[in-house]
Amino acid sequence: MSHFRYVTPHRTGKWYPDLLTAQRQAFAIGAGFLEERTGMFYAYKDTRLEVGQPGFENDPEGIAA
Repeated sequence: MSHFRYVTPHRTGKWYPDLLTAQRQAFAIGAGFLEERTGMFYAYKDTRLEVGQPGFENDPEGIAA
């Protein structure tokens, strides 16, 4: 089972169990926004999606910004 988060040059989001939740929360860190009517996600410049596996608890970057 994968986990997802968005990362910008200045902020790192929390890990979420599904992509849709990560997209909905991306606005909080300035990574992009989810257009609810169309379901399209628009990432801002220099935003990247990270996909992790269980066991990320030992990752120092696993802590949300």
